[in-house]
Amino acid sequence: MLKDLLKKSRSIRRFYEEDEVPEEMIRDWVDNARYTPSTANGQTLKFRICTSQEDKEIIFPNLKWAGALPDWDGPEPGERPAAYVLIFDDLSLAKNRPVDTGICAQTIMLSAAEAGYGGCILASVNRPEVMRGLGIDQERYALALVLAIGRPKETVMLVPVGEDGSTKYYRDPDGIHYVPKRGLDEILI
Repeated sequence: MLKDLLKKSRSIRRFYEEDEVPEEMIRDWVDNARYTPSTANGQTLKFRICTSQEDKEIIFPNLKWAGALPDWDGPEPGERPAAYVLIFDDLSLAKNRPVDTGICAQTIMLSAAEAGYGGCILASVNRPEVMRGLGIDQERYALALVLAIGRPKETVMLVPVGEDGSTKYYRDPDGIHYVPKRGLDEILI
């Protein structure tokens, strides 16, 4: 059921790094994104799948992982993503709308969750360094998002927003990650 898949598709920030994600599987997830709606049917997004150790070593140090957890610098060795999907705007085509990027990112994340994997959509990225390191033409492409993907090594729990109204995610001493969500009655106008 779609609602169960949506609840399962949480931002995962710690992975079983040694568990590779088959590139053919990731290609299929990107293919799913190809079928999503696109503003004016522009289809301006391009994707790069990164599974090599060399690519991962270029990407990882240029990511910021959890703004709400200021004392956490990101996954430790052994807990880092097994793969990345980079989403680019192709500047040679019609102007992309950010909504297209979000739809594609969510489609890939839902595809990963359906297959038993998890991921994190990262917008806080040192784009020039990633593109330079990977040899991507910065005149032709603009890096929109980085999707970190792997086998989840953490538990993420959805909880109701507390009386203080805070939606800030947090972890308990056992490393369980909690994500407060507003109730349906709170979001309906």
